[in-house]
This record gives sequence, structure tokens and C-alpha cells, in this order.
Amino acid sequence: MKNYVWRKALLLLLTATIWGVAFVAQSVGMDYVGAFTFNAVRNVIGGLVLIPTILLFDRKSKGVSPDTKSGSQRKHTLIAGIWCGVCLFVASTLQQIGIQYTTVGKAGFITAMYIVLVPLLGIFLHKKVGFRVWLAVAIAVVGLYVLCVKPGEFSVQMGDLLVLLCAVAFSVHIMVIDHFAPTCNGVKMSCIQFFTCAVLSSIGMFLFETPEIDSILQAWIPILYAGALSSGVGYTLQIVGQKGMNPTVASLILSLESTISVIAGWLILGQELSARELIGCAMVMIAIVIVISRESQEK
Repeated sequence: MKNYVWRKALLLLLTATIWGVAFVAQSVGMDYVGAFTFNAVRNVIGGLVLIPTILLFDRKSKGVSPDTKSGSQRKHTLIAGIWCGVCLFVASTLQQIGIQYTTVGKAGFITAMYIVLVPLLGIFLHKKVGFRVWLAVAIAVVGLYVLCVKPGEFSVQMGDLLVLLCAVAFSVHIMVIDHFAPTCNGVKMSCIQFFTCAVLSSIGMFLFETPEIDSILQAWIPILYAGALSSGVGYTLQIVGQKGMNPTVASLILSLESTISVIAGWLILGQELSARELIGCAMVMIAIVIVISRESQEK
């Protein structure tokens, strides 16, 4: 079972990598369009990207004997996708608006606070969290602070509060996936959540913004990345990778998006990493290794 755990961990690591690079795309995209417009278009793209995959899987399963529970499973998947979509809408909207009023580093750190919120929520849902996991959470929180927040920079502003609420919403999103994923088709559930999020974002777009085709086309590169990769691929990998994984462990691995965003800036944009940032990266990686090794031993 050790290989099974590591495969799941690698899927979540790939998710975190895609999301880490997406911070740049989200920031650039906001130079051209509003938060609701950005999220509406990216989620439509995310849903459309998954349709060919769903059709391919359905075609392959045509020869399989029909399952008497298939109708019930479809209904369950629909409900799960809608709930995930609502959570994703709240979280992504708060993040997209909040990132305009705070630094990318602070946004990455505060968003990653779901690694603390997930085990706290898990306590109320009777999810056991051992000492080693709490130790890893503590190490990761300190590491993320050292990595993302410069000395003397952490003053609480409106943008920070919005991103903190975003972290709460992402925590609920992770717990909803943990509840529904074991009994649902992951790809279909992901597709439904994107279209749900797109519909809700479109309502906000027409109520609070003035969407223009020219502006959307100017932001086509960041929107396409955020839609096809961050949404279509990333959130689907999250659902598949989190299936059967302890939600606290999953949240710790996903929190690597903050570390990867800094590393991506170094590799892609040529931004230098300070000794402080390298120490922060190392601490987060140590925390991830602690929880994955523990999880593989227990499995």
C-alpha cells in the first residue's frame, strides 16, 4: 500500500505545482478583467476541457455490465459537484478579489492556512489527527511564514481578511471532497463543480462588472492557463488524488503551492531566492515528508 499512498501524494504534488504557477496567471489576469469575469471564463474553460475525457471514459465503459446503482451514483455525483462548485465559487472569488489588495507572498501564506483549518474542522467530523501530523502542520506554518512574509510586512489589511476567508472556504472545499469523493466519479464531479462555479461567477459578473470581449481576449493567456490547467487539470487531480487520503495530509501537500510559486518565480522570472526563503522551502518539504511517510506506514 506504500506505493498507493505515494502515487496519491504525487498527484497532489502535481496539483500544487499547477496551482503555484497559477498565482502569476491570476495576478496578471486581473490587470485586464474583474474577479467575477476571470473566474466565470476560467471555469467554463475548465468544464469544457473535461468533457472529452468524460465522453472517452463513458465510451470505454459501454461494454461493461450495467450497475443497478448507476442512477443513484449519477444523482450523488451531481449533488457532490454542485456543493463543491459552491465552495469553489466562494473561495476563488474571495481569493481573486483579495489578491488585488495584498502582496502575492502574503496571499499565498494566508491561503495556505487551510492546513491548520482542515484538521480543526476534522475534529468536529471525528477525523483523527495524530501528534506527528500536528507537528508537521506547525512546521509547515512556520516554514510558509518564513517563505512568504518579509520581516515587518505582516500588518492585517482588508485584502488579508478576504484571503483568510478564502482559506476557510478552501478548507470546507477539501472536507466536502473528502466526504463525497469515495462514492463519486471524480472527473464528472469536477466538471459539474466548474460549471456550477461558472454560473455563480457569471451572475456576479453581470451584476457587478462590465465584461468586454476585448479585455477578455487581452487576458487570454492567463485565463487559458487558469482555466485549462489550474481548473480543468488541477482541481480534477485534487479530487482523484485526495480520494482515500487523510484530508489533513492532503491539505499539507496542497499547501506546497506557496513554495512552488516562489520557486517558479525563481526559475521562470529569474527572481532570486534569499537564504530566508530557502529555509522556508526546506521546512515545508520536511513537513510533507513527515506526513507522507507516516501515511504510507499506516496504510
